[in-house]
Amino acid sequence: MPQYPDRSAFHVPDSGGTFPWGLPATAPPAPSLLASGRARLSTAVRLTLGWVITIWGVFLLNILSGGYLNSFGIHPLDPAFLPTIVSAPFLHLGFAHIMGNTSVGVAAVFIIGLSGRRTFFEVTVICMVVGGLGTWLLGGVGTNHIGASGLVYGWMSYLMVRGFYNRSLGQIIVGGILLFSFSGMVYGFLPQTGLSWQGHLFGAVGGVIAGATITSDDPVRRAPRTRGGLS
Repeated sequence: MPQYPDRSAFHVPDSGGTFPWGLPATAPPAPSLLASGRARLSTAVRLTLGWVITIWGVFLLNILSGGYLNSFGIHPLDPAFLPTIVSAPFLHLGFAHIMGNTSVGVAAVFIIGLSGRRTFFEVTVICMVVGGLGTWLLGGVGTNHIGASGLVYGWMSYLMVRGFYNRSLGQIIVGGILLFSFSGMVYGFLPQTGLSWQGHLFGAVGGVIAGATITSDDPVRRAPRTRGGLS
C-alpha cells in the first residue's frame, strides 16, 4: 500500500489573514451606501453648525467690545492689514448684515459639506485668499472691508461651476438650481457706495478657481465591470 506524506506538510502558515499569493482570506465588508450617506450628512450638519456658531460668536464678542473688532477688516494697500484677509470674513457691521450672510451661507456650507471636510476647507481657503487679496489690492485706499459676503459669493460660484469641471450631471443640475434661485446676487458685482463689491467679485473668482483646481470633490467613478477571473 503506497505511503502518502503527512498532510501536515501542506499546512499553510498564518500570514496575517492573507494567503501566500496575496489574496485576503476573507474579503472586507463593503461599506453600505446608507452608512456613507449618513456620514456625509453628519459632516455637512457639523460644518454648517460650526460656521453659524463661529460668525455669531464673533458678532457677540464684537458687540461686547463696542465694535472694536471691526478695525480688523481689510484696509486696502496697507501692508499692516494684509493679514486681516483672514479675520475680515468673520466680522459684521450689524444684525441685518450678519443675517443676510448667514441665510445664504448656511445653504452653501451644507451643500459643500456633503462632499466632505477636505473639500469645504479647500474651497474656503481659496475663496478667502483670492477674495481677500483682490479686495486689498482694489478695494480703495481709506476704506475698511468686513463681512462674510466674499466667502458666500465664492462658495456659491464654486457650486455653480464645479459640475462642468467634474463632468458630473448631478452637480451641474445643482449649480443650475442655485443660479436660478440666487440670480439676484449678480447685483452685488456692481459698484455701490458702502458695499464691498470688490470682495464679492474676487470671492466669486476664487470660487471658480476652486472649482477648476481641487480634486477632492470629484465624484467616485465605478470601475467598468469585466468578465473573467483574476488577472
